[in-house]
Amino acid sequence: MKTNAALERYYVLPCCLLLLNLCNDIAAYKARLIYDGVLRTLAIVAMVLFGSSIVAFAIAPGLIWMVQSLRKTSRTTAGGIGELCFLAGLGVLIFWLYYRNYLLGTQYILPAMWRNK
Repeated sequence: MKTNAALERYYVLPCCLLLLNLCNDIAAYKARLIYDGVLRTLAIVAMVLFGSSIVAFAIAPGLIWMVQSLRKTSRTTAGGIGELCFLAGLGVLIFWLYYRNYLLGTQYILPAMWRNK
């Protein structure tokens, strides 16, 4: 039980916070389409609230569930290799998203249809 809490506290939740920060960057990027300052601010607040709700109520519990299920199945088959590979893949995915976001621009982490024109 202590391993679950430590894993959630020190790895999965910080990863979710990083994903939330990416949601905030996307919200600010998309809000550039709105030229009125008050409407832009309202749009950013609404998009950040929506994004944080998605991260808090869907992504974080989903990641924790996946880690716990991998832990359960990997114990019966090959030890902690499945869980370790998943966590390493999660870290690599978040690093890749941040790399593209900060070095290339926010538009490069979005699908082509979602990019500002």
